[in-house]
Amino acid sequence: MAQQLVTIFGGAGFVGTTLVEHLAKSGVRIRVAVRRPNSAMHVKPLGDVGQIQVVQANLRDEASVRAAIQGADAVINLVGILSESGAQKFKAVHARGAESVARISAGLGVKTLVHMSALGADENSPSFYAQSKALGEKAVKAAFPSATIIRPSVIFGAGDGLFNRFARAASLPLLPVFSGDTRFQPVYVGDVVKVMIKALGDSHMQGETYELGGADIYSLREMMQRAAREAMRDVWFVDVPDFIAPFKVFFLGLLPNPPITLDQLRMLKTDNVVADDARGLADLGITPTLLEAVLPTYLHQYRPKGQFAGNITGFQDQ
Repeated sequence: MAQQLVTIFGGAGFVGTTLVEHLAKSGVRIRVAVRRPNSAMHVKPLGDVGQIQVVQANLRDEASVRAAIQGADAVINLVGILSESGAQKFKAVHARGAESVARISAGLGVKTLVHMSALGADENSPSFYAQSKALGEKAVKAAFPSATIIRPSVIFGAGDGLFNRFARAASLPLLPVFSGDTRFQPVYVGDVVKVMIKALGDSHMQGETYELGGADIYSLREMMQRAAREAMRDVWFVDVPDFIAPFKVFFLGLLPNPPITLDQLRMLKTDNVVADDARGLADLGITPTLLEAVLPTYLHQYRPKGQFAGNITGFQDQ
């Protein structure tokens, strides 16, 4: 793979940065395509001099997508949004944008395409996010039939947007819990990246869809509690009744960076776990990394007295 050129759309985010770091060690040349190149300069030192190039590309602009793909042997599309803002709409990014990447990749003779979707992608979901992810998968398959689809559950690791948020919020004495019994199967970012890198060199993975989940399943409430425990915070978790939740979330959604949106609330009505008959980490010979082994390595920053604080505090639930 030493002479390969791999274009990674969205390669400067949480998953992308980890992917670039690991992929660079294999010696491939990497082109990181992002909307705002100035915000992606942190990936350049992850490889040798000249190995990693950052270019401007917007999935809503086909000319920029074509320029980012030109000459690439493989393409990985990681672009996704959790909430809509301005021109960044679910269908524009997850469906039409994904279709553009796949169609242009096929037209330019790209050998391998890896597309990151999401566990729970479903055209019939009440969540617009999940609907758009499913539409994106369908469009990618139609334009590039040999594409490998990756469907991770919630992803954890240093820099994640989930457990870091939970731990930060745990500085409050009381936290509301929406749909606390909904189940998730958190998967380590390093394991997700292993699958993507393997897909670049394994022809047997072409045309397949993989659902990626960790070793254990947790309720949303349990994940919040674990984050608070690692942050050594004593928190009172209060379940918000279903009939009240939409009203609370509506007003929270008016904030500049809302902790939860109405669409995310709809998504929380469905468990986010790997299907029994799905291909996953085990089929690829990958042993999932335990949540308990990783959370302490990056959530200690939220402890009142830092990483060398004493015993972990207990919890109060209501």
